[in-house]
Amino acid sequence: MASSIRVLAGQTALQQIQQHGLKQQLFDTMIGASGGPKWFVLFGLDQFLLTEFFKDRAAPIHLLGSSAGAWRFGCYAQQDGAAALQRFCEAYRSLDYPRTSSRREVTEISAQVLNAIFPTPEHAKQCLEHPFFRLNFIVARGKGLLNSDKQARVLGGLTAAAAANLLNRRHLGRFVERVLCHHPTEPFPLLPADLPTRHLALDADNIQPALFASGSIPLVLDPVAQIPGAEPGYYVDGGLTDYHFSWPLHSDKLVLYPHFSSKVSPGWFDKSLSRSPTAEDFRQVVMLVPSDDWVQSLPGGKIPDRKDFTKLAPSERLARWKTVTERSFELADDLNHGRYEVEPLPFS
Repeated sequence: MASSIRVLAGQTALQQIQQHGLKQQLFDTMIGASGGPKWFVLFGLDQFLLTEFFKDRAAPIHLLGSSAGAWRFGCYAQQDGAAALQRFCEAYRSLDYPRTSSRREVTEISAQVLNAIFPTPEHAKQCLEHPFFRLNFIVARGKGLLNSDKQARVLGGLTAAAAANLLNRRHLGRFVERVLCHHPTEPFPLLPADLPTRHLALDADNIQPALFASGSIPLVLDPVAQIPGAEPGYYVDGGLTDYHFSWPLHSDKLVLYPHFSSKVSPGWFDKSLSRSPTAEDFRQVVMLVPSDDWVQSLPGGKIPDRKDFTKLAPSERLARWKTVTERSFELADDLNHGRYEVEPLPFS
């Protein structure tokens, strides 16, 4: 039977894996992309990484996520990350929005997912004190028209930002700035200089509103109007600036990147464009992605996405999402038992 998982490695990573095998000691960085319900195909893999792959870890490892990736890593960094991920999965896959819901109602319903991740203040505090996971994630702060909670202004700002980004990604900085919400003592060290960037040290007061902001999709959810310790403004989905983290990821060791696809898009507005990292950018990266055949075997022959909310009846969507999260453990099983081949990354 064909493997459910592909292991894709940059040139440096490929050489190290061929020499040492796929060992957790090779990594000092881990990436979690935006993508909403696409994360469901990685749920079982996340559980395996937490409970088996990293179980004897001692050295620090930097986590960097945006949107759903940020929420995943907010689970990783808790004392019992596997239990937190289970709460996240169950709350997220059971989401149901009445079709007549207002943006405010969608926001309030979505907040219940974050409440499941952090059922008590102690769970949030644990993210700042984990013995080796160093939590970092991206939030976007609006500028100009995007520094607003008014639908018409935000729509206009998004349209202008998309047009500017089409000309050159650096022009996106006129409309939004990247905010690195970082571990209080060890901030993520690999930030690029492509966009204006602010830094916010995480603490017990700001971690939850900052995480919620990282997943606040413009026009779908309310922006977060204020994050304690951050500059005044409106904060939204970190995927606007960093959808899949298409950066030069050059760390001291290797970078582990569980992803739902081999496609890597820099920002939210690049999803339909051909922009991708170069082979040099990702020479130290190892991507863990579901195989095409495995994806085709899923309900509907596809990975879940946000369009399922409008294209599928609630009962069918919930059933499909449950099936996908249950089958996601097949990736973990194939990885655990060595049923994969290490392939070069598909970037030129």
